[in-house]
Amino acid sequence: MLFLLALGAALLAMPPATAPTAARDRAVPHYDHIIVIVEENTGYRTILERGWAPNLAKLAHEYGSATRMYAESHPSEPNYVALLGGDTFGIHDDDAWYCVPGSDRPFCHDTAAADYVAHLIEGPNLSTELRAKGLAWRAYLEDIPEPGSLAIASPGASNTPPGLYAAKHTGFTNFASVLRDPDRARELVGFAALDADLRAGSVPAFALVVPNQCNEMHGIGARNAPADCAGSDEALVRRGDAHAADLIAAIQSSPIWTAPNSTTAIVITWDEDGKEFPANPKSCCVADAHNPGGGHIPTIVIANHGPHGVADPTPYNHYSLLRTIEDALRLNGHLRHAGDPTVLPMTPLFATSS
Repeated sequence: MLFLLALGAALLAMPPATAPTAARDRAVPHYDHIIVIVEENTGYRTILERGWAPNLAKLAHEYGSATRMYAESHPSEPNYVALLGGDTFGIHDDDAWYCVPGSDRPFCHDTAAADYVAHLIEGPNLSTELRAKGLAWRAYLEDIPEPGSLAIASPGASNTPPGLYAAKHTGFTNFASVLRDPDRARELVGFAALDADLRAGSVPAFALVVPNQCNEMHGIGARNAPADCAGSDEALVRRGDAHAADLIAAIQSSPIWTAPNSTTAIVITWDEDGKEFPANPKSCCVADAHNPGGGHIPTIVIANHGPHGVADPTPYNHYSLLRTIEDALRLNGHLRHAGDPTVLPMTPLFATSS
């Protein structure tokens, strides 16, 4: 602990960006579209070495792979928050966005703990950065109950399990600015909107794509859950791999991909390494009490004018991805830990050939 405190103090004393980090920032090309697909609870080895995800492994080999990418924490929610806000803000559970210390509302747990924090975050985040730059964003959330919904989970039906949609895998609903946004119903949408936007070529500058819990490798042990959603890890990963391949094919058929002058990058990442943990409780790049480590996760970058066959061994985390998004979309500055001098942008994976 003393080491972490000392290292944290040393990092705070460093200048806003070292020369090599600033040079990497400047080398990230401008992109018209960044699409981030988030999968769940699966480590690097499971996806890229076991043969359970042949489509994703092929994409990683053909395009680009971050071979030393790490999550911030366990379980899911703090990693989504970190990706969008540059910090976990002390969240270390999957509780509802409305939970506060002492709350006894549904989906709020252990709220009497000394380190329990409010889960609705005031302050800037990726959505406010994009708006300040005049850029649009959307979160495409499979099986969200309705556009703009603040539901914690989707209800079940006669032939579908409850909880296909889960707010803990949304990230944006943890930020007060999103909840107050009059455009929220146009920004938190389902996959029907994703299909329509891809066909029309109207996907915004930033898109977060989150499949439902059966299709993102999380799984559901509820009634009516398909066998490959409630069964073995291998079946769940294979289902998610096939679903991800369909998503990538749809994106690569869209005008945002095929138009000669359009620059688009697809990032497939994971929230945490939930299947190889705790044997692999690793973290990277930021030393603080809210970054205990979420394990070694795969991250694949596919760009329509980008590099091929790149295996980038630079240590990265979700803050690195946020920093890269900010650089690629030419946003103003970097949010919280995304601006730390020890957090590098993922420049080699986003280089363009044009």
